[in-house]
Amino acid sequence: MTLQSAAVEGRPAGARSTETAPAIEARGLRRDFGDRTGLGGVSFSLLPGEGMAVIGPNGSGKSTLLRILAGLLRPSGGEVRVLGCALPKETYRLRGRVGYLGHDPLLYRDLTARENLALAGALHRMDPADAAARIDSLLESVRMANRAGDRIAELSAGMRQRIDICRALLHDPDLLLMDEPDAHLDPEARQLVAPLIAAGGDRTRVLVSHDREVATAGADIVLELR
Repeated sequence: MTLQSAAVEGRPAGARSTETAPAIEARGLRRDFGDRTGLGGVSFSLLPGEGMAVIGPNGSGKSTLLRILAGLLRPSGGEVRVLGCALPKETYRLRGRVGYLGHDPLLYRDLTARENLALAGALHRMDPADAAARIDSLLESVRMANRAGDRIAELSAGMRQRIDICRALLHDPDLLLMDEPDAHLDPEARQLVAPLIAAGGDRTRVLVSHDREVATAGADIVLELR
């Protein structure tokens, strides 16, 4: 069995508001895979509008944690509430309020970039006109408007990553969960994407990265998994 510990650093003692309910609160959160502990005894809390960086070596449970917070993976033990929803029991209440960016793009390879985004908008029950305007704006922001009619299968890994970031942001989620958002992006693309996923406003952010410097930029809390 793999044992794991976690360290939380960031918000000074006494800085927490006693009136604001956490956007995320985890207590002893655990996920087992057979006789192996993929995530062991993790506890932390994050206020609305704050950002948390999750760092650690391969196999420490970073992606597992993100999938649990997104409601995509059931925890094996402990307690976790996300945006006021107790998981996994109330996962259905979380749908539409979370933007999730995983390791692999959640895109259909045979659909065009625009078709993928339009489908995401429909799944989130966005008004078609509002969705179309939002899609145009996001594609322009990441300089992919001229490739919007290309099938995902025809795009490079970096281009697919930019489209997937647009998908995660399309419905203006309250919580943004990002697993290595810089993956496959060249320096120019990183500069284009950075303002879209940066701290600011009321959106809560959790960013997973192997790169401590990238992950902790603008983070209020750092969760280090060991």
